[in-house]
Amino acid sequence: MSIKIDNDGVLPKIAFQGELGANSHMACDMMYPEMTPLPCNTFEDAFGALKEGKAEKAMIPIENSIAGRVADIHYLLPRANFYIVGEFYLPIHFHVMAKQGVKLENIQRVYSHIHALGQCRSYTQKQGWKPIIAADTAGAARQVSEMEDNTSASYSPHMAADLYGLNILDNNVEDAEHNTTRFVVLSRNEVLPDFDENRPNQDYVTTFTFKVRNIPASLYKVMGGFATNGVNMTKLESYQEGAKMTATRFFADIEGHPDNPSVALALQEMQFFCEEYRNYGTYLAADFRKK
Repeated sequence: MSIKIDNDGVLPKIAFQGELGANSHMACDMMYPEMTPLPCNTFEDAFGALKEGKAEKAMIPIENSIAGRVADIHYLLPRANFYIVGEFYLPIHFHVMAKQGVKLENIQRVYSHIHALGQCRSYTQKQGWKPIIAADTAGAARQVSEMEDNTSASYSPHMAADLYGLNILDNNVEDAEHNTTRFVVLSRNEVLPDFDENRPNQDYVTTFTFKVRNIPASLYKVMGGFATNGVNMTKLESYQEGAKMTATRFFADIEGHPDNPSVALALQEMQFFCEEYRNYGTYLAADFRKK
C-alpha cells in the first residue's frame, strides 16, 4: 500500500484523527486514494480542519463491533454543520511490530491505544508482556521506533510498520476475528445520490437524529411509521445531552432514499411526534453491508 503524506496541496485533503499509519489513515487511502490524508491530533481538530476548508472531507470512526459507539462523535456531530456523504467498513487487525533486529522473545512490554490493548488482551497475557497505554495505535509504533531499548513493541496497523521502519513479528493478534470499525465520511456540502426506483432500499442509507415529544408512547409511534411503511431501521441509539437526564436524543440509520415514497411517508409521520429532527444525509450503502 502506498503512503501519501504530502503533495504540496495539489490534491484535495481528507482529515482524520490520529497519526499517519493509523486505521483511519488506512480507511482514507482505501476509499479515497486520490486524496491526501491530513492527520489531526483530536476529533475536534479534524472537524475544525473540515470547517475551515483545510480539508474537503473527513473520515471519522463512528462505531466498532467490539468497543461500541465512538461517544465523541455523538457529541460533535450535532454541533457541526456537516453532512454524511459516505461510509466505509474497515476490518481491524493488529500486528506486533518492533525495531529492526528485535526478536519476539526479546519483547517485555507492548504499547498501543487502550482499546487495542483490550482487544489483544489474550495475546498479551500469553506472552507475559506488560501493556502500556499510548495515544493511538500509529503513535505507539512511532514511539517504539524512537526508543533506544530493544524490549518494546507495539500493536499497530500494517501501514505503521512501513511508515516508521519497524519489523512485523506477528500478524493479526487481535482476540476477535470480527473486529470491524464503521467510518462515516463528512463534507461541508450535502451530496445526495440519485434515486433509482429500480434499486432496492438496501442500496441507500439515510442518517438522522431526533428527540421525541414529551407525550406518552411518542417513541412507539415514531417507530410505527417505519413499520407501517415497510422501512427497515438498521440503527437506533439513545444518548443523553449534558446534565439533562430527561433530554434523550436518538441517532438512527434507515435503509432507503427520501425520494422513495415509502421512506418519505415514514419520515413525515416520524417528525409529527418529534420535538427536534435533523437529517445528516443519504448516501450509498457500503458493500460490506451486503456480505
